[in-house]
Amino acid sequence: MPKTLSVLRDVMLCAACLTIAAASPNAVRADGGDADEPAEAVRLASPMSVPRAAHTATTLTDGRVLVVGGFTNAANAAQGAELFDPRTERFSPASSMITLRHSHTATLLPNGRVLIAGGYAAGTTTVAATELFDPATNSFVRTGTMRAARAGHVAVLLATGKVLLAGGIGPGWSFLSSAELYDPASGTFATTGAMRVARESHVAVQLPDSRVLIVGGHQGRRANITLYASAETYDITSGRFSRVGDMRVRRHKHDAVLLADGRVMVTGGADERDSDGVYRSTELFDPASDSFVAGPSMILGRYKHQGNTVLLQDGRVLLAGGAPQAEIFDPRTQRFDVVSGAPRMAGQFSAAARLGGGRVLITGGYGNGGGPRESAWLFRD
Repeated sequence: MPKTLSVLRDVMLCAACLTIAAASPNAVRADGGDADEPAEAVRLASPMSVPRAAHTATTLTDGRVLVVGGFTNAANAAQGAELFDPRTERFSPASSMITLRHSHTATLLPNGRVLIAGGYAAGTTTVAATELFDPATNSFVRTGTMRAARAGHVAVLLATGKVLLAGGIGPGWSFLSSAELYDPASGTFATTGAMRVARESHVAVQLPDSRVLIVGGHQGRRANITLYASAETYDITSGRFSRVGDMRVRRHKHDAVLLADGRVMVTGGADERDSDGVYRSTELFDPASDSFVAGPSMILGRYKHQGNTVLLQDGRVLLAGGAPQAEIFDPRTQRFDVVSGAPRMAGQFSAAARLGGGRVLITGGYGNGGGPRESAWLFRD
């Protein structure tokens, strides 16, 4: 693995390595959990200030979690930001955002700031505006404007320190194949090579060799929708995308995570029927052969869970969204198990963030018979 990629990974995951003592009036274990809490479970936490779906949750280098944007009702009204403190397990308001948004991306930069990019300002109005959250001042500041207004795109921190943003939906429900790079040093965006097809509801994962894998997604709407089994990789040296092997199943609104062994696990999603065609299937991508093989089936079908799959410290994988209950994949046994505890979660378009002490924060979302929720949950492994 290139040294620069290793350093960037350390920056991105440093918050997950912090050991944070819980500040609770109840008796606690050394790992921060309640004394009467099951060894591994999901439980309700204090709620957010407002209901949210299609928002983001980013673990800062000081261990706090920045929750940004999202919509809260049928009118898709965009929300502001708040902060979760893992010591008190409570949310507090953050300073005002410059642009309220949902269906955006949030990327932790090597300097500890968070790049908030694109999304819908309200309804279906896509924006090119971006801003930075600075944890030193707890405030949002302006940065460069994207080359294209986009929402439902992907964003990945590269080994170069730049951020790749690709695809999504542009103005007038246009589907984008374009990609661009954000340079934190200059605060500007520059065009890079385009994807081979326009994609939305796709996912992106950085591979150990520093390439970025783009998987699945769709183009078009309703009767004119086209789902993809295809995948491609972005090369940071050439700035170009190249086709790799196809998945075994066409899927969108899925998720993917880099496993400890360097392979990528793709989970769930749906076919053209959306909620009536949700998958339990998984696939595994091997960077050595650039090909996919079928993986084990999940216990529950899940979709609309992008960014809610978390690699735990012991190499297992937590699937925290897309269904009313979380489940864990153990690569040693090659099986999934439903996580005990708690109340049924909202599921779709929630946002998860890894905390210290083996905990994961899960926030908001909709589904399970209701609209966007202000609820939050905590997983402890």
